Amino acid sequence: MSAAAAAPDDVPAAGRRVAVWRHGTAVPVPPDEPVVTAFDLGLSRGDGVFESVLVTGGRTPWLADHLTRLARSAALLDLTSPGDDAWRALVAAVTGDWPAGTEGVCRLFLTRGTGDDGPPTALALLSAVPADTLVQRTAGISVVALTYGLAADVRAHAPWLLGGAKTLSYAVNMAAQRHAHAQGADDVVFTAVGGELLEGPTSTVVWAAGGVLHTPPVATGILAGTTQARLFARAADVGWPTAVSSGTVADLHAADAVWLLSGIRGAATVHTLDGVPRGDAGLGRQVRELLAR
Repeated sequence: MSAAAAAPDDVPAAGRRVAVWRHGTAVPVPPDEPVVTAFDLGLSRGDGVFESVLVTGGRTPWLADHLTRLARSAALLDLTSPGDDAWRALVAAVTGDWPAGTEGVCRLFLTRGTGDDGPPTALALLSAVPADTLVQRTAGISVVALTYGLAADVRAHAPWLLGGAKTLSYAVNMAAQRHAHAQGADDVVFTAVGGELLEGPTSTVVWAAGGVLHTPPVATGILAGTTQARLFARAADVGWPTAVSSGTVADLHAADAVWLLSGIRGAATVHTLDGVPRGDAGLGRQVRELLAR
């Protein structure tokens, strides 16, 4: 499989970078050169994990947070990781001369490899952040609520469901986004069968109500958000209260502001929820400023 095939279609191939971990070394590879065998279990079964790291100003300022989460995801899948030094070497191999004026997304992939007592597959892909992602940071997004089909507490008691792991098995997430796009919306908020808020397909839900920033509990099996954690830490620094709270779509409709947070898009303000326009009480700018510090 060519790594270039995994990059967004609207990014010129010349702007893509690839590096693979081979024999203890980060090896840069031409983006159109195959790097994964067809027998790799990450390709055939989605048996692997990944992270998407923002490259800004030619740097990866939040790489450590993503490596911590990558290690946690790998442990949940019983995958052997090459270690943080290897990941940093892979990131350096693709970002070394990346232009400081172009924001990038560096995707780190770890798979079980062929599963024949061979090494895992570890590689890094770098491309420019898509233009529509940049627009959504300031223009905001429209969102629809869709059920995830599970009770809010089921993944906490079923470790084989891999709650809290960022796995390569994203088919449901992408299908949900396609469904949203067919309805004229940009993104999705997943809910449990009981109506409890979970997360977006590629994001964490945050809402402001009563002067407090809220986000759903990770005990529901959602992915711990690195951007959400950074926002809450910085909010605490300026005296803005935060809380981990169970919520519903009704709470989002009643909230002063709602965001979907992710490492690449940042805090995207939800301006429409299930077809109903909503404001942000002027809080979107404050949130973006906190994340930009």
